[in-house]
Amino acid sequence: MSLQQISWPLETDQLNSLSKKGHKGFSISKSDFEAADKIPDSLSRKDLLPLPECSELTIVRHFTRLSQLNYSIDGGMYPLGSCTMKYNPRINEVSGSHPLFARLHPLSPCSTVQGALELMWNLEGLLKEISGFERVTLIPAAGAQGEYVGLQIIRSYMKSKGSKKNKILIPDSAHGTNPASAAVCGFEVVSLKSNAEGLLDKEAILKHCQEGDVAGLMVTNPNTLGLFEKEIQTICTIMHDHDALVYCDGANMNAMVGLTRPGDAGVDIMHFNQHKTFTTPHGGGGPGCGAVGVCAKLVSFLPTPILEKTGESFKLNSNAPQSIGPIKDFQGHFMMMLRSYTYIRELGAEGISKIGRHAVLLANYVRVRLSESFDLPYPRPCMHEVVFSDKRQQKNGVKTLDIAKRLLDFGFHPPTVYFPLIVPGAIMIEPTETESLDTVEEFCKVMEQIAKETTEEGSHAKYFVGSPKTLPFSKIDETKAARDLKLTWNS
Repeated sequence: MSLQQISWPLETDQLNSLSKKGHKGFSISKSDFEAADKIPDSLSRKDLLPLPECSELTIVRHFTRLSQLNYSIDGGMYPLGSCTMKYNPRINEVSGSHPLFARLHPLSPCSTVQGALELMWNLEGLLKEISGFERVTLIPAAGAQGEYVGLQIIRSYMKSKGSKKNKILIPDSAHGTNPASAAVCGFEVVSLKSNAEGLLDKEAILKHCQEGDVAGLMVTNPNTLGLFEKEIQTICTIMHDHDALVYCDGANMNAMVGLTRPGDAGVDIMHFNQHKTFTTPHGGGGPGCGAVGVCAKLVSFLPTPILEKTGESFKLNSNAPQSIGPIKDFQGHFMMMLRSYTYIRELGAEGISKIGRHAVLLANYVRVRLSESFDLPYPRPCMHEVVFSDKRQQKNGVKTLDIAKRLLDFGFHPPTVYFPLIVPGAIMIEPTETESLDTVEEFCKVMEQIAKETTEEGSHAKYFVGSPKTLPFSKIDETKAARDLKLTWNS
């Protein structure tokens, strides 16, 4: 029996349809009724609410079915390129919910939370060792706020030198948040076109820098094509020779961690996406952690409060004249720091180096396996993710969105589609380092089967129209869903 054939009680009115008079899943004592009699008339509901009458088991099964409609990392693979949706080890949650940490108050005097401050200091030390930066602030609430912090530091640095440089160079292979963050911070965004290899064009960067108004470069490395910027050291030198700074979007750090350090390449500032590399919860707007690392000449501009160590004691210092100042309440989301710290310490140095190796190895396995079935715009070894296109499938009337919807019929979440924009019909796949080869192999087999389906006569109508066909909900009108939002429930 397919899921489509199952009667799924999804809405409240459907739950009401399960109601049978006299059924109940609760017990109320006489004393509870006596307490209800004392409620003032102005606050009392004399008429009965139209609540369903169901047994406890009926209610449990109803909400269990609802929960099973949600796809989750516990149930399957998320091959979402760029987003790095991977498994977060349960040990993180054990330490992250420990009552001795969970009950700490952010306004506690430093003298009473020395253990927590020491953990923050140690986490900073680990991130410094991994990235090659002089200091790391743990305050930013997410990667996006990390970008904001980095750009404000660039602005403050230029101001301290009496410079009016106001342009930020951003390649077309960068993450979409980069130009938005630069604009929010008052910079003029200059877009850089990738070269034929899908990488930064160092000659174009030099030309812009020679104009004298470039404050910085925002580079995603590896970029959104999954390619490592092999000339990053040379590019950093060009920027520094013209007194400009290099900001690295560290969202794809899981391809490099334990293998190479951005600070050693000459990068001045980088934010860490803790949810991508160091397994804190992903998305939802927070609370998250987007730590920011800086080189030595930028330490004085870090946001306050700044964690300091004197002897064996720790304190938070808000007296920093060149600081960009506070950027959020208190000193960051401590429970997220705790989760990242647990993950790094659990792996150790040897385990950390395996993150990058496994992420790159699995992505290249996918690249090689599927290159016979899908067009590969940049046919060279990739890092943590690989980008295909629907060029071959379009000859038979099948597009990227059709492929994504068809994947759902096989129980796989689709990869990222139509991004990066520089690849028409992009199919961006990231297996992450947490998936097993068995799972990745099964995913590749399904993708190969879908590619084979597209070669059959009449395949679009036979396989793709109306997909997904095995789920409780079939293909929706996504344009209407985006423009005609239903934000409240109506009976």
